[in-house]
Amino acid sequence: MIDVLEQFWQAYLYSANGSLSGMAVTLWLLVLSVSMGFFLSIFLAVARVSSRRWLSVPLWTFGYVFRGTPLYVQILFIYAGIYSLDFVKHTPTLATFFQNGFNCLVLALTLNTVAYTTEIFAGAIRATSAGEIEAARAYGMTRFSLYRRIILPSALRRALPAYSNEVILMLHATSLAFTATVPDILKVARDANSATYQTFASYGIAALLYLCLSFLLIGLFRWYENRVLAYLGTHR
Repeated sequence: MIDVLEQFWQAYLYSANGSLSGMAVTLWLLVLSVSMGFFLSIFLAVARVSSRRWLSVPLWTFGYVFRGTPLYVQILFIYAGIYSLDFVKHTPTLATFFQNGFNCLVLALTLNTVAYTTEIFAGAIRATSAGEIEAARAYGMTRFSLYRRIILPSALRRALPAYSNEVILMLHATSLAFTATVPDILKVARDANSATYQTFASYGIAALLYLCLSFLLIGLFRWYENRVLAYLGTHR
């Protein structure tokens, strides 16, 4: 036990500052990708449930591709594959964007979470009570008002438990940031392991940090669910 504690202490001394910066990078990746993914998914979910096939079918294809391929492959494709295209290399704006590993990682994470979140929100929209919709139409609401005041508020509340799981999964997905050479928590742990050869301690610290962040997010979502879903009697 003493040897294990000493290993943890050596790894901690090496990676203490790096772990804080790695945690900041991890949280920034999570906030950016989840925030952009959330707002995009609201609009895409409305289009996904549309009866117009020229809207719904492309979105179904998009979701099928991104939910059917590993995120690791998606990151490699965006980070290394797209930049290898000639028109990207010869377009200054695109070349600058795809040369930056952080930009590529945020793009990959955002597209991945959009694929899942769109289906979550679309399912919640489809589950909206027909009586609510008929009542709103009886009041003479336009389609825009119907979605803004009735369908989306109700659907987003119902989708909250599933969406909270998606956010936790996205936190874990940020551990693939090393693929694009972004110094997140896991990248710092790998560097600490290379420098100290304390494999158990280095990755143990990383695991504890991810565990703490996960518990924090779970607690925040549970608190919010208790507030917005209390009327359904589902609060815990």
